Amino acid sequence: MNTIVTKFRGAEYLDSVHEPSQLPPDAGIEIAIAGRSNAGKSSLINRLCRRTGLARTSRTPGRTRQLVFFRLDPLRNLVDLPGYGYARVGGDLKQHWGRLIQSYLDRRRALAGLVVVMDIRHPLKDSDAELIEWAGSRGLPLHLVLTKADKLGRGKQKEALLQVRNRVAEQVGVQTFSATSGLGLDELDATMARWFGLVDDPPEEPGAPG
Repeated sequence: MNTIVTKFRGAEYLDSVHEPSQLPPDAGIEIAIAGRSNAGKSSLINRLCRRTGLARTSRTPGRTRQLVFFRLDPLRNLVDLPGYGYARVGGDLKQHWGRLIQSYLDRRRALAGLVVVMDIRHPLKDSDAELIEWAGSRGLPLHLVLTKADKLGRGKQKEALLQVRNRVAEQVGVQTFSATSGLGLDELDATMARWFGLVDDPPEEPGAPG
């Protein structure tokens, strides 16, 4: 776990991509963060990287209008996908976002997993379900993060978690999370470590052969 935390702490902004032709070289390992506008993606990324301003947050939904790449090391990137599902965004821009996201998710060989961020109070909207279904059909590893869990009591958190678990495939990870309190951060770290190939080796048992 210490390895992945160190990588996240050293994350640096790499690039913002508006067109598929601008994508960095398709190599190494990338994990993408997706979610509806205002679901808490930027706050999740900042908490994950133990930073306050790495990913820009805004009270205005739809602010992120490109793929934003953050480099953890020369072989690993974290990718913030444009928020989807915000009605006030114009039709042309909606179509552009859709093409950009689909092109990236369809063709990116470096993509090792997709984290779908959902407000725990409003999970599995139609656009969320469509993305989850599509990623599942591609065989892409999925982890669903129910953000803003601090807005609900523990009983309601468990209820929401169970409802989502019951609606997705068994192999899909589901967890609660709060960028404010840090709830669920260790669990998310562990998932990211597996996907990035950074699982720390367990300590050898006493007497184990060298």
